[in-house]
Amino acid sequence: MSMDETSPLFVISVAAELAGMHPQTLRQYDRLGLVSPTRTAGKSRRYSMRDVVQLREIAQLSSEGVSLEGIRRVLGLEDEVATLKARVRELEATLADEVLNRPGRRVFAAGSEGEVVTLRSGTRVRRETAMVVWRPLDRS
Repeated sequence: MSMDETSPLFVISVAAELAGMHPQTLRQYDRLGLVSPTRTAGKSRRYSMRDVVQLREIAQLSSEGVSLEGIRRVLGLEDEVATLKARVRELEATLADEVLNRPGRRVFAAGSEGEVVTLRSGTRVRRETAMVVWRPLDRS
């Protein structure tokens, strides 16, 4: 079993201590849906490190005067932003794969004057074959 920030590790007393709260406060937040820990087969709560971080964020917002309903909205919007960011990353990866695998994709090269030249995939830059000979002036 691999452990990460979402692994349910902490009983309510440990999570409360880590978050700097009373266990009853965690029960209330669970009832209100602010933090929903995993439940064991025996129905006891198990909190993850992510839950503890969220509890600390709730405490911070509460100390700044944000109501519990306001906190619920903030947490919901943060979850939505995280979901949307993940979706954007997924779409960017799909787009990058599509662009790289599309036949006839555009290729860019430097021209003889330093300009950018657009080429079709599979074509080559025509190179000049002229030779320039430099002979320094004899200054004697």
